[in-house]
Amino acid sequence: MKRQFLVGLLLSAVAAVGVSACGSSSSGTTSGGSSGGSVANLSGAGSTLVSPLVSQWVTPYQQKNHVVITYGAVGSGTGIQSITSRIVSFGASDAPLTSSQATACKSCLEIPWALAATDVAYNVKGVSSGLHFTGPVLADIWMGKITSWNDPQIQKLNPGVKLPDTKIVPVHRTDGSGDTYAFTSYLSKVSPQFSSSVGVATSVNWPGGIGGKGNSGVGGVLQSTNGAIAYIAIAYVLDNKFDYALVQNAAGKFPTPSVKSIAAAAASVTSPPTTGTSGISLVDPPASEPNAYPISTFTYVLVPTSNKSGVGPALKKFIGWAITDGQKYGPDLDFAPLPSAVVSADQQVLQKIK
Repeated sequence: MKRQFLVGLLLSAVAAVGVSACGSSSSGTTSGGSSGGSVANLSGAGSTLVSPLVSQWVTPYQQKNHVVITYGAVGSGTGIQSITSRIVSFGASDAPLTSSQATACKSCLEIPWALAATDVAYNVKGVSSGLHFTGPVLADIWMGKITSWNDPQIQKLNPGVKLPDTKIVPVHRTDGSGDTYAFTSYLSKVSPQFSSSVGVATSVNWPGGIGGKGNSGVGGVLQSTNGAIAYIAIAYVLDNKFDYALVQNAAGKFPTPSVKSIAAAAASVTSPPTTGTSGISLVDPPASEPNAYPISTFTYVLVPTSNKSGVGPALKKFIGWAITDGQKYGPDLDFAPLPSAVVSADQQVLQKIK
């Protein structure tokens, strides 16, 4: 029943995302093309954060290669479940696999293929974009310890700004989400109390607030609720022109979330792993990167080492293109290009796909 539910959910999501093409299958197949060549059908599911970039990749890649690609933006948690069940060719997650997920996925590789960020957005009547926050203050807000917008801790960070006594309404994701993983990973790193009471995962038990499914669900709550504050993918924040916070980094600066500040965070990664079995944390990068945005994140493509005949080479080629030529499509969608060291490590991992 669980597998049938996932298949139905993915079919609906692929149709909604609009990046599907005729003739695709769920877990990846090859078939004869009209020109006599073999056409590979690749299906993917997962991260909503990376969905705009995958959507942008599909058309130019399909035009030059004998492949049909579909992708369902169903959230990182469902993406992990889908590749574990092998009902898709690849998954996508903004969170690396946990040890139990890696075991269940049976020889799945996790390859960083995009670089973005999770923003903190808010909706407070009479207050403009650019409020300053520290990580500990954000942690206290989501733990319910800071409850009004004119709290002294927020006011101290924003001298000269007239803050109302409006109630703060924290908004969170209700589905398994890579944005939740990035945000809770950051808060856990800067707040020991948050780490011990809430923790790090794609889905956690929030002490309070309002939930929304996907970036669109969270964005809908944010837009309709005066006093709301939420964590959302950077592209969704900028596309919808939400007011967003400037979060203090380890160097004491408040960088604007952007391609430049995301790239600065990734610059701290000098020796990425080449095993394909471990993630790379970018949250709260060291003070040696003073312009780094502190809630930056890699997003990963999840792929089995062993695949159906013809599917492995097609996956290897598509992912190889995505981490090289495909990176040029990222900046217009608020994705920073992968650092060369990460690309080199990815290319080594790709050789394990069969």
